[in-house]
Amino acid sequence: MENFKSGFVSIVGRTNVGKSTLLNSLVGEKVAIMANKPQTTRTAIRAIVNRENSQIIFIDTPGIHKPKTKLGEAMIETAFGTIQDVDVIVFLIEATSEEIGKGDRLILDKIKESGKKAILVINKIDLIKREKLLNLISIYSKEYEFSAVIPMQATKGKNTEILLDEIEKILKPGPAYYDIDEYTDQTGRQLAEELIREKALRLLNDEVPHGLFVEVEKMEETVTNKKEPIYNIEATIYCLRDSHKGIVIGKNGEMLKKIGTYARKDLEKMLGTKVNLKTWVKTKKDWQEMDSIVNKFKNK
Repeated sequence: MENFKSGFVSIVGRTNVGKSTLLNSLVGEKVAIMANKPQTTRTAIRAIVNRENSQIIFIDTPGIHKPKTKLGEAMIETAFGTIQDVDVIVFLIEATSEEIGKGDRLILDKIKESGKKAILVINKIDLIKREKLLNLISIYSKEYEFSAVIPMQATKGKNTEILLDEIEKILKPGPAYYDIDEYTDQTGRQLAEELIREKALRLLNDEVPHGLFVEVEKMEETVTNKKEPIYNIEATIYCLRDSHKGIVIGKNGEMLKKIGTYARKDLEKMLGTKVNLKTWVKTKKDWQEMDSIVNKFKNK
């Protein structure tokens, strides 16, 4: 197709501004985990939107925060690293901001440095009045010449088509990099690990926020006695401390059971087949400082 366009788009923003929610809304599939906690996304997740005249490959990045561990440093490196490698930057900010805060300023400076085409998306517009929104648009427009400024409510998927149209305008003619039925380059194992971690983050208190790491040791497709397809998945949830392990397991194993039940339901939706999920909990102290694990989260 002569007029076909394609390209890579990075979604950047501070922690918890709604990047993963926006990504899932744009793709229409669950490719990024969502939890109401900062730093949920650890890696640069690629998600693919196939349109009639274009293929847009989105990269959801870890939220910008002040790193305290090797894992944190790897996350920031990943987030800023994608800015250099993409065709368009989608800069997501919160509508409730009064001014350009430290985190947003840091991202803005990186965008200026790159000189790339950028679209400013103002999320959570349902929380503010119109005057405040106009003021925020004015503040940011003086800082950088954005290709477009789009107010949005990512949780409702409002204005996502407008955003896709604006991105498509910027993209140059190019081939489709992925098959049209693909929506992510993550493996089944990675998606399963992320889904289990999301359920744990959602169900647990802040006592165990980011000391969790999930590893799928086994994922095989087989058939039941009735010859129905089923996936057997075995996963371990690693914690930083023994006390955390107790919280994840819960009284009489109730919490782990709950995490497993919710994760299994989502996995069955994702894989389109029955899932037999077994989960264990182990302690791996200082895993956030272990290169062998941290390297998994670095941008490939």
